[in-house]
Amino acid sequence: MNIHEYQAKALLKGYGAPVAEGVPIFSADEARDAAAKLPGPLFVVKSQIHAGGRGKGKFTELGEGSKGGVRLAKSVDEVEANAREMLGNTLVTKQTGPAGKQVNRLYIEDGADIDRELYLSLLVDRTVGRPAFVVSTEGGMDIETVAAETPDKILTRAIDPSTGVGDEDVAALSDALKLEGAAREDAKTLFPALYKAFVEKDMALLEVNPLIVMENGHLRVLDAKVSFDGNALFRHDDVKELRDTSEEDEKEIEASKYDLAYVALDGNIGCMVNGAGLAMATMDIIKLYGAEPANFLDVGGGASKEKVTAAFKIITADPSVKGILVNIFGGIMRCDVIAEGVIAAVKEVGLQVPLVVRLEGTNVEIGKKIIDESGLNVISADDLDDAAKKIVAAVQS
Repeated sequence: MNIHEYQAKALLKGYGAPVAEGVPIFSADEARDAAAKLPGPLFVVKSQIHAGGRGKGKFTELGEGSKGGVRLAKSVDEVEANAREMLGNTLVTKQTGPAGKQVNRLYIEDGADIDRELYLSLLVDRTVGRPAFVVSTEGGMDIETVAAETPDKILTRAIDPSTGVGDEDVAALSDALKLEGAAREDAKTLFPALYKAFVEKDMALLEVNPLIVMENGHLRVLDAKVSFDGNALFRHDDVKELRDTSEEDEKEIEASKYDLAYVALDGNIGCMVNGAGLAMATMDIIKLYGAEPANFLDVGGGASKEKVTAAFKIITADPSVKGILVNIFGGIMRCDVIAEGVIAAVKEVGLQVPLVVRLEGTNVEIGKKIIDESGLNVISADDLDDAAKKIVAAVQS
């Protein structure tokens, strides 16, 4: 689960991280009052969407020459003017895709005198099975670009969870970021505080880009991106309250109600599969034969008829879907349950696109018989390769 920048900063501030004063707003009428609460005279007006690259983004309604989604303002009047221009419009960044995201909230923040911009993040390094800091002196840039062009400027430092962030860790990170004086002293409290927040709140990612050294020599968290492990949210009611469903795909929200693992993609062949590995293989083979999957959907090993019906309805609700592939290898999951769920869904929502069904495993003959006797216009497949060829051909024809 992702949260907005202003929410992330409020959370990190609770752990002692240095952040600027700021006020979230949800309408342009709130802009003047928000700016008046800040020291000024420099303000920053920040679009709040779940995507990076906001500063370099463009508002589709304002044309190519429009300013980005993060703007400096030197007066309260400028804050209000920017707020009226940004709220309600669609911001397109390299992470939103061409459709962009509508800006429904802004963060009005006090400006900062920046001396240097640094990069810092915390994540789980699965190669060593530990949380790890990733830091670089090249802040304000995409870390992928830094990794590709100047990998020597990135340090990854795994942290022993039994001891937490020690003096040696702080020293190594500070050396990598070339921190001196007040900034180096700030690091002694900031790095352990960020690690504590990461662990206690079950974060999947904590990214500060940039972490700045101000002209007065101190550190400040200038931006913050936080993502949480969805499997641990049951432990954090306070975090769940931060969820903004307007930033999420409606189909993914619906899928979560039925405990379905669903991710919307950009293709036109809907997939319903049991098992994450088989789902990945199904998407790969669709691409192999020249088409693109419209989703990742794993119904799980023990799905009920109702769950399968819900999964099928979610797929058919996507207007970009021009064909559907159901690929089930029945172990715990029974093929007859899948067949009954598919039929129930088709009878309820109709079938306007080609449907290929490949069933194998537990109760496969019963499942095939149920589909054969249903009267539905379903294309049967013998194996995964056959199924992929048939659905791609059906869609392309």
